Amino acid sequence: MGIISLITGKPGSSGFGSSSTAEDVTEGIDATNLTAIITGGASGIGFETARVLALRKAHVIIAARNLKAGEEAKENILKENESARVDVLKLDLCSMKSIRDFVNEFNNLNLPLNLLINNAGVMFCPFQLSEDGIELQFATNHIGHFLLTDLLLDKMKETAKTSGIEGRIVNLSSVAHLHTYEEGIQFDKINDQLVYSDKKAYGQSKLANILHSNELSRRLQDEGANIIVNSVHPGLIMTNLMRHSAFLMRFLHMFTYILWKNVQQGAATTCYVALHPKVKGTTGKYFVDCNKYRPSEFATDEKLAKKLWEFSSMLIKSSSAEKPIEM
Repeated sequence: MGIISLITGKPGSSGFGSSSTAEDVTEGIDATNLTAIITGGASGIGFETARVLALRKAHVIIAARNLKAGEEAKENILKENESARVDVLKLDLCSMKSIRDFVNEFNNLNLPLNLLINNAGVMFCPFQLSEDGIELQFATNHIGHFLLTDLLLDKMKETAKTSGIEGRIVNLSSVAHLHTYEEGIQFDKINDQLVYSDKKAYGQSKLANILHSNELSRRLQDEGANIIVNSVHPGLIMTNLMRHSAFLMRFLHMFTYILWKNVQQGAATTCYVALHPKVKGTTGKYFVDCNKYRPSEFATDEKLAKKLWEFSSMLIKSSSAEKPIEM
């Protein structure tokens, strides 16, 4: 269904499709009682997600690596919507220290937490390591969000329990999860520069986003927690995320323009999965164009998901800014 919608723009069973915008899919929804954290909410589809959630009256926390950009994003939202509730906190996902500092700062605000939208990411980077000694795309796109989610989970469980409102976690993945290494996740070669491919490393990190969603969903279901976890493909959108391959992307856009979305359309699936009543109780799924879609075989491999969970936990436990991880 997803590919047909992508090409034709026709809606799927949800009533929405590739041409739907974030405002379309949230029309009439009142999010007054919701607090949402959006990583990378200062630009691109993250900003549009923040803008639309604020428009629907949610209290939005923009988690931004660049505080100046975050404050400018807040100002732009307030210019359009004076009653919007928006705060900005610093978060650098390739730094575990920054992630822990962010969570401490958020907890000091004494706010509930209903929605966590793991949107930020990097794409097609030249090989480099994070300050914790982990390949940058894997560190930022997966490990950073894995740790952030883990540290915020108790707050989300508490909020869901006391409010009776279902908590929702949305991980932004990509169709790029189909283009990864032969074994899916290179557990023993995460930091191996000799076999590094910027495209496959990106695909690996996006596969990890889906596997993380699925395993976390399973664990929360076993607990009986009132929280759903899903992953989404936002679509092909020309944003700053593509800065490392801008020429290539513009070249491809010339020949595949029918498949590309604008930012308003790109944020639609995220906003749909985060807010729409039709998604209530739906967990461990992958959405394309606001409709459930089956991802790759790797992405549905439960053993791989559990192995990734254990591997990610090990990286976090053994990390130290002073002593990078040895692999």
